[in-house]
Order: sequence, then C-alpha cells, then structure tokens
Amino acid sequence: MIDLAGMTLDATEVRRLRHPATGGVILFSRNYENLAQLCSLIAAIRDARPGVLIAVDHEGGRVQRFRTEFTRLPAAAAYRTTGSDATAAQAAESAGWLMASELRAADVDFSFAPVLDVECGISQVIGDRAFSNQPGEAAALAAAFFRGMQRAGMAAVGKHFPGHGGVSADSHLALPIDHRAWEEIDERDLIPFRALIEAGIQGIMPAHVLFPACDASPAGFSRFWIEEVLRRRLGFTGAVFSDDLSMFGAQVAGTLSERSRAALDAGCDMVLVCNVSEAVEPVLDALADDDPPERQRRLEAMRGRFPVVRTQLAESTEWREATTALRRLDEAPAA
Repeated sequence: MIDLAGMTLDATEVRRLRHPATGGVILFSRNYENLAQLCSLIAAIRDARPGVLIAVDHEGGRVQRFRTEFTRLPAAAAYRTTGSDATAAQAAESAGWLMASELRAADVDFSFAPVLDVECGISQVIGDRAFSNQPGEAAALAAAFFRGMQRAGMAAVGKHFPGHGGVSADSHLALPIDHRAWEEIDERDLIPFRALIEAGIQGIMPAHVLFPACDASPAGFSRFWIEEVLRRRLGFTGAVFSDDLSMFGAQVAGTLSERSRAALDAGCDMVLVCNVSEAVEPVLDALADDDPPERQRRLEAMRGRFPVVRTQLAESTEWREATTALRRLDEAPAA
C-alpha cells in the first residue's frame, strides 16, 4: 500500500500504481481539498489501477484526514460519556455508520478503524483514540462502531494488535517496549481483539511495539504474535496490514525492502510504505513475485461492498440525526 504526494496524480505515481506489487493506496490530508477533488483523485486512481484498494485513517478526534464536507467525528473516548451503556453503544454505532457511509460515498474502500487499544493512562499516541480504559467497555464500544461500519458496506481494521496502550513512547518516533508478561496482556489488551474477531472483523493491524517477555521481535514482524496468537489462538482468518514501515518503530527490521519482506514473512498480507517516496519503487520491485492466492482472498474482503450516493445519504433521516448528535458530542467539554 503506497501513498501519494498531492491532490492529483503525476506520471511517476501512475507508473507505481500499475506496478504488479501495488495492492492499495492510503490517502492523507495532503490529498484532500474538497469532496469534488477527492472523488476526481479516486477516479484517476481507479482508472490507473482498476481493483486497487483505497484506504484512509479516519477514526475521528485527532485522526481524521478529511474535514470539510465530512462530518467531524468525536474521539473514541467521547462515546462512553453519553450516559448508559446502551446510549454509548448507540452513539458509537451511529459514528461507525456515518464515517463509513461518507467515505463509501467518495469510493473509499475502508478506514483503518476502530482502535482496539485499551487506554492505560500513559500512552502519548493512543490516549483518547481508545474507546475506554476498561477492556470490556472498549470491546463493546468498538464492536458497536464496527456494526455501524458493516451497515454502510465497509470492512474494518482493528488496531494496534496486541495493544499499544501500555507504553508511553510513540512508535512513530521510537520503538516502544512493553515489559508486561503474557498473562497481563492476554487478560487485558487482547479482550477487544477477541471480541471483534468473534464479531467477524475483516482486518487487523499489528503494533510496532516490542514485548520482550513474549517474543524477540516487535509484533508487526513476529510470527509468534501474528501466526501463533492472532491466527491460531484467536482464530483470525482475515487480512493483516502492517503499520507504516517508515515509522521509527519499524527500523529494527532493516531497510524498507527488508522490513517489507520481514512483515510479509511474519504473516502480514499487505505492507504500508508511506512518506518515503524515493524508497517506494525498490520495495515494489522486491515484492513483485510475492502474490499467494490466500493473501488475495483475504484482501478481497476489504473491498467496499456496495456504492453509497452522497446526495441520497444527505437526504436520509439517519444521516441528519447522526450528524446532529455527533456534532453535539464532538463539541461537548472533555470528561
């Protein structure tokens, strides 16, 4: 999965899109000016590479790449402040549906959401991106958000497996090391992942976090975490996406080409290489012959399931009610 420099495609990017190893495109705020421009860019991507997966980080709160002409979503931690468990779950489901519906109306296949990390009060990068500091509540609200995404025809990617909430360091800037024992991670951090896997989530993203009591490699490069824990013990059969391999937390695995190979060998189905334009083509060339059918089957499930028409969406009662409620929640003082 590659990124783009701006709001239109250039000749180099068209060539990269047509490379046989390119399977996806991730969009950022720099790729967005307004809805019409976004739809034009996506149409150009589809024209250059039919069938490519198009994704974005669009959780809400601090992590929402498209702002104008999209409903501003509250941070995940806001839903638990709405009152009862039932009203919190209803708000989370409405947000998942609204987020997914607006993105599907622009022909985006999926968002890298929901966050399944359990907030521990120490993480610099997770914080209010987590639904709760209680594993059961985090699982219930994330499951509700996922149900909303499903109703809009969008697959989901739970992150950051097996949990990023227990470390203070930001894996964009450092390699976080979580010294907790397996038992604590299993009994706390894995609870939301278990719940969403049982609910049928289609994608999972491992963390660039090292858990030395469990394995010598960070989770995104670890066959223990991906093949043994995620696939065998938790029974996950969907697609595994690496976190961005240009992040500092991934540098332990060598060059970008070496990181990409290590992530795939550990069990990832698609690797993200972002914000390092000069390194993209060597990575693509290194992976050109790596395309097993089972991987393609898992990735195919990430495709948007049905089209959404923006004008019809904006005229619907559910959209109007959801935008009003979520706008009010987003503007409420932090609890």
